[in-house]
Amino acid sequence: MTTPEPTFIGTGHEGSIRDQVGSYIQRLRQGDMGALPAIGGLIVLAVLFSFLSPYFLTRLNFANLFTQAATLVMLAMALVFVILLGEIDLSAGVTSGVSMAIFVILVNVMQVNWILAILASLLTGIVIGTFIGFFVAKVGIPSFVVTLGLFLGFQGLQLLIIGTGGLYRVETPEVIAIMNDNLPTWGGWVMLAVAVAVSLGTGLWDRSRRARAGVANRPIGLLWARLAAIAVLGGIVVTVLNDNRSLSVKPIQGVPIVIPIALAVLWIGTFVLDRTRYGRYLYAVGGSAEAARRAGIKVAMVRWVAFIICSTLAVVSGIFDASRIGAVDASSGRAIVLSGVAAAVVGGVSLFGGRGRLIHAAIGAFVIAIIGNGLGLLGLPSGVNFLVTGAVLILAASVDAVSRKRAGGAILR
Repeated sequence: MTTPEPTFIGTGHEGSIRDQVGSYIQRLRQGDMGALPAIGGLIVLAVLFSFLSPYFLTRLNFANLFTQAATLVMLAMALVFVILLGEIDLSAGVTSGVSMAIFVILVNVMQVNWILAILASLLTGIVIGTFIGFFVAKVGIPSFVVTLGLFLGFQGLQLLIIGTGGLYRVETPEVIAIMNDNLPTWGGWVMLAVAVAVSLGTGLWDRSRRARAGVANRPIGLLWARLAAIAVLGGIVVTVLNDNRSLSVKPIQGVPIVIPIALAVLWIGTFVLDRTRYGRYLYAVGGSAEAARRAGIKVAMVRWVAFIICSTLAVVSGIFDASRIGAVDASSGRAIVLSGVAAAVVGGVSLFGGRGRLIHAAIGAFVIAIIGNGLGLLGLPSGVNFLVTGAVLILAASVDAVSRKRAGGAILR
């Protein structure tokens, strides 16, 4: 007697834990793999580089990975909002560069308070996103054309703001500390406790909302399992980062300050996508803009807001980059945008729109960061890094296309 195939769970909430597992396996068979390939790649790369380099699994390099990946993680999360619509923003990197050029000029030349300068930079991102969104959503120009034009034009704007060959050091201690300083050892445990508490509160709130609406909930055991995973994995990370990783007399220990900032942005962005009307509309428009329009969704406004969010988060990515390097020049942000797109796609965000999550982009960014970090430790030239990253991107895009075919999605040719 053969065992029947598990019944597909329509909303993802009905059934027991066994039903949930069976439904997940069935979704994998149908091509909905999510971030699973990226997680597998992350594990394979970590194991590979740990054998190839004795320095890869050291405490110092473990902390460096987080700071090296932070800029790309933030930019990849920014791009998710437009990629979910099947759009692209090639100007996100130079948007961050222009915004940080304005920041250093305000602080270093005009002696403006650094907080006001940061706000001015974020406002610049909002204005740029509004500009892009208008031409894409209202005028109807393809996002590739609009953002490619800004990618080229903003390079000239950076030259005008900073000057040819110019460079300004970032001398604001609070900004430098983002990527170069650490929380006290107790601060890491507080961060972990807050993360677990927020996850618990969010999970219980979701369950109460569904219960009030008379909709089925997932088994409560899944919530406890998720909290346990966060506590265990987070505890391992905090423990390692709290160990002294200094190679000199002065101790270096604690969770880098950038980590709680990135986690806060990740949680807020995920909340917007998963638990707000705008997030539901964004996925609906990305899945089928015409169907969303017929359902009464203001498609143009959804697109417009997505570009504003993308450009604003790109500025945050620029702040991280300026903090890590300690300087802003006329070329800041030019090279990173394609890596941001690659990170999102490698993580499982579909270039065809309608599928993906912020955490997927963050995982993809860590995959690309590990490639760069590992190859750097092996002393290989940067050309090899580009070749490997390009190959990984093509592989990820192929997996996305094949999975959509298996799921019955139409791919226009």
